Amino acid sequence: MGLFDFLKGSKEKDVELYNPVDGEVIPIEDVSDPVFSQKMMGDGYGIEPTNGEIYSPIKGEVVSVFPTKHALGLKTDNGIEVLVHIGIDTVELEGSPFEVFVSEGDKVTKDTLLANVDLEALKELEKSDTVIIVFTNMDDVDDFTIDHNGSQTHGEVIGSVTAK
Repeated sequence: MGLFDFLKGSKEKDVELYNPVDGEVIPIEDVSDPVFSQKMMGDGYGIEPTNGEIYSPIKGEVVSVFPTKHALGLKTDNGIEVLVHIGIDTVELEGSPFEVFVSEGDKVTKDTLLANVDLEALKELEKSDTVIIVFTNMDDVDDFTIDHNGSQTHGEVIGSVTAK
């Protein structure tokens, strides 16, 4: 190991967070499911979507796609784990209103379409369509901020998360 090798291997600690879907960004505390609003899964934020196209909220990699297609696990380049959860109690639907366009190991950016959900089908099934973004390894998170609540377009920078 050379004297300056530490400079080559350093990873950015700050990661920009992007709005993954057109809609209203809300604090995690306002999500109607207490598992998320009480931060049992980790801290994060929610979006009340105006369409069903779900893009990546981070630059990183897909680490898991749930068989029921209602959730995806992502990981930032600096190791922060991100759960993208589409709707509330949607695991029960066994994938029917969801179409996923990525696989484990795929690299993603804010322009990567992860999934599409039929919002009308969720409404007919009386399921909430809130998209929830949660950081599941909070022990590795130093700081998390959302700078832009309210109506946002997908791909807009809405905050940041910092690794320890």
